Amino acid sequence: MRTLDMKTFVVLARNRHFGRTAEELNTTQPAISSRLAAIEREFDCRLVERGEGRFALTLDGEHVLRHFETILENVETLRGEIGEGAGHAPGPLRIGAIDSVSSTWMPLLIDSLHHTFPKLKIEMTVDGTKPLVNGMRKGDFDLVFCLHPVLDDGFRNYTACVFQMTWAGSPKLIDPDRTYSVAALADMPIISFPKDSPPYQMVAPYFHDEQVLASKLTSCNSLYAIINLLIDGFGVGAVPSVTISRELNSGLLNPIKVAKRFPPMPIIASYQASTQQDFIRRVVRRARETAEHYCAKVNPAHAWID
Repeated sequence: MRTLDMKTFVVLARNRHFGRTAEELNTTQPAISSRLAAIEREFDCRLVERGEGRFALTLDGEHVLRHFETILENVETLRGEIGEGAGHAPGPLRIGAIDSVSSTWMPLLIDSLHHTFPKLKIEMTVDGTKPLVNGMRKGDFDLVFCLHPVLDDGFRNYTACVFQMTWAGSPKLIDPDRTYSVAALADMPIISFPKDSPPYQMVAPYFHDEQVLASKLTSCNSLYAIINLLIDGFGVGAVPSVTISRELNSGLLNPIKVAKRFPPMPIIASYQASTQQDFIRRVVRRARETAEHYCAKVNPAHAWID
């Protein structure tokens, strides 16, 4: 039996959808159905119950899935051991990250991966949490770093690091010696991420009432644009401290003393656990080490490993 057929069944079991499986494996739905039929003929049993939008593995299907996952993991381990000296990697590795990760320790991770896998091709996407989570579910990514975990079957999650959030604004807009209450901040123009985004969902409860923000909020889906708006004095905003360290050190932005501390922001890593297991496990190990090294070098009050 081909490893391609085994991988197809594992991916199909994770996606629970023939179309998404065909898209992920860059083939057609009839090809996926053909591979499944070949496996069922091989074992002379039905592995999948489907029809009218329903998809479920039979008991035999669950049993076969466990064995296929073990076989594929052993194959990847063997490939890694044989190709270790040549920097073997199945690649390309598809990584997604939000702005605050891509602008801090992501370049260090890419450099580390290229040292470990010199021939590795990396496809990097910077986007918001919702698109990254949805893309992960559709099979567009192997590993993502964002603010929400991917909780579906076939994925694993861990907290990569934690970023402290800092209220900041232009020196021409704020008094660096003043301690601002929540009410005082609410009287100022606020710059934040879009309303349906996880960062906004942290800002709104801070003020207890979303209506407070209704007339004074400027929303933007780019961290870089938000920082520039803050520098230009269009308002104040809560952003990860590590992403504005240069602006704070140069005086372009001032941290705002606040009576109520803004909660820290955990960065959640999610990765596929059902395919390329040994390779992905090595990538995750590099990601953990990179985040740890980065947090050890910056102000411990700004970023840390939980």
